[in-house]
Amino acid sequence: MADLFATKSVEAFKADLSNQKTALKRALGPLNLVMLGIGGIIGTGIFVLTGVAAKQDAGPAVVLSFALAGLVSALAALCYAEFATIFPISGSAYSYSYATLGELFAWIIGWDLVIEYAIASATVASGWSGYFNLIAGQLGLELPTALTVGALAGPGGFLNVPALIIILLISALLVVGVRESALTNSVIVVLKTAVILYVIAAGTGHVQAANWEPFMPFGWTGVVSGAGLVFFAYIGFDGVTTAAEESKNPERDMPIGIIGSLLFCTVLYIIVSAVITGMVPIEAIDVQAPLARAFSAVGENFGASLIAAGAIVGLTSVLLVLLYGQSRIFFAMSRDGLLPPLFSRLHPRFATPHLSTMLVGGFVALAAGLFPLDGLARFVSIGTLSAFVLVAAAIIVLRRTQPDLHRPFRCPWVPWLPLATIAACLYLMSGLGLETWVRLGLWMLVGLAIYALYGVRHSRVQQNLAK
Repeated sequence: MADLFATKSVEAFKADLSNQKTALKRALGPLNLVMLGIGGIIGTGIFVLTGVAAKQDAGPAVVLSFALAGLVSALAALCYAEFATIFPISGSAYSYSYATLGELFAWIIGWDLVIEYAIASATVASGWSGYFNLIAGQLGLELPTALTVGALAGPGGFLNVPALIIILLISALLVVGVRESALTNSVIVVLKTAVILYVIAAGTGHVQAANWEPFMPFGWTGVVSGAGLVFFAYIGFDGVTTAAEESKNPERDMPIGIIGSLLFCTVLYIIVSAVITGMVPIEAIDVQAPLARAFSAVGENFGASLIAAGAIVGLTSVLLVLLYGQSRIFFAMSRDGLLPPLFSRLHPRFATPHLSTMLVGGFVALAAGLFPLDGLARFVSIGTLSAFVLVAAAIIVLRRTQPDLHRPFRCPWVPWLPLATIAACLYLMSGLGLETWVRLGLWMLVGLAIYALYGVRHSRVQQNLAK
């Protein structure tokens, strides 16, 4: 009989790392990892969700929403950093859960991350397409509705071609190699950070304190709801942990990449949200392009165009990190036998999981091209928060079951900090609404069915136990 709570041993993880056929190439340094995190975090949160959270949830107190989301992420980041140095392997929360809580929990969180990254990628691609169409229109290259709106997204639509193409192009880049992808991401990060700094510098002069009143129009409940929404942005720091197996010196570099990128981005989020809500009244904030429209409203048309261009660049790097992360989670689950072996097959030249990357890219491209996915950010947030809960719980379990395990980085104040992380994540999840919880439950039921029919029968851990 299968042991659904069997864990994967440290020795088994080390064996995966030493297997030349399934081990990924180590090519990333600390700067690459910080840039990877910034590339994944700065994007949709600043260019889109700032406006949505301010107008629909928190008002000017959206700055508190970002601060709260950043604080919860910082607590989780300390837990992630310990695991990333103990198990420098692809899979992120999936692998950490496998080592501590057992296979069933690992499958649940892996399945959760699969849909989390897929929906996030498709949603960001749709946003990228919107900004691309805006720039194209300004240049006189107006695309017909049939080629910019998906068949299921609105009248007159057929296929969102820009969204589909950008997903396929980034997938091709990821197939070529992680070093090349990281270099591209670093260049993009420098460009979009420059745009964000411009927003802060140019926008500050247009801030009017009267626009911050009332500061908390929806009360503390609105702040919490806004924090749950903007958690969508922090999936990028989870993406850093999926790169542990490709880090040159994970014991030193992973904590730097995880914590450094998170702190940098949280500070920028708070400042930008304060500037934008101070530039225009809450009722005038545009939920589709809040930064660009705010600058247009105060007569800064050049700034609006620059921000639109920066949004395209910024969302491109977010897509790169999301697609990278999902393909690595598929890779890790396949290597463990929980998904078909094609997902862990490496390219003979580039040493990347090319089949996994192409299949993931194709699915996400099709979804972005056809479906209206702009309302699913809360679903991605609840998936991210669920992963944080399990990672924090796993830290407590591992400290009790393997207290003498070598820990290059130790999460402080265990068990109190992990317990605080769990409580904070559940608190934010409580503000995401019943519909979001129902969607998560349905997706988990589908995942458990697949695990029962395929995963438990092909699991390497289960096969070893049967011998």
